[in-house]
Amino acid sequence: MSKKKKVGGFIADFKKFVTRGNVLDMAVAVIIGGAFGAIVTGLVQHIFNPVLYLLTGGSKSLDGLRTVLRPGAEAVKDPVTGEVTTEAVKEVAIEWGLWLQSIIGFLIIALFMFLVIRIITKMGEKIHAKELAEKKAADEVKKAEEKAAAEAAAAVAAEKEAKLQQFYDNVEKQTQLLEKIAKK
Repeated sequence: MSKKKKVGGFIADFKKFVTRGNVLDMAVAVIIGGAFGAIVTGLVQHIFNPVLYLLTGGSKSLDGLRTVLRPGAEAVKDPVTGEVTTEAVKEVAIEWGLWLQSIIGFLIIALFMFLVIRIITKMGEKIHAKELAEKKAADEVKKAEEKAAAEAAAAVAAEKEAKLQQFYDNVEKQTQLLEKIAKK
């Protein structure tokens, strides 16, 4: 029973892991990367190689560039008995052209990734700058509102102060009048 629980827990954990966004994103990236690799291979083989072939006067293409270190030989059979008298020898060669194709493919993929990352970075910077500008504008509006509120409060306080002073002045005048009336 505990083994069944462990298997169920393992399956639940694995399901949670697989359905997490970053794992699915990675799977999509691998699939797209494979497809893009096929596009790059096609570009090198079907576009660059023919152009290189034309530029070199039809004498070379990338996949034909190689240095043979040991020539290959086919097996030799005795014409009478049909027995193999000399074994076949596999050719040993350095495939410079295929290596160059791989380098060109890598450079194309690296350039593409650089461009994608640069575009994403620039978009992120624009979004960030826009957010900063919006925040700055909101802060300026808030400061202006606070300043206006402070000025309004100061005006109300000054008006109250003026009314209070006027009240004190009136009280003083009335006191003086009452004193004059009381002296008479």
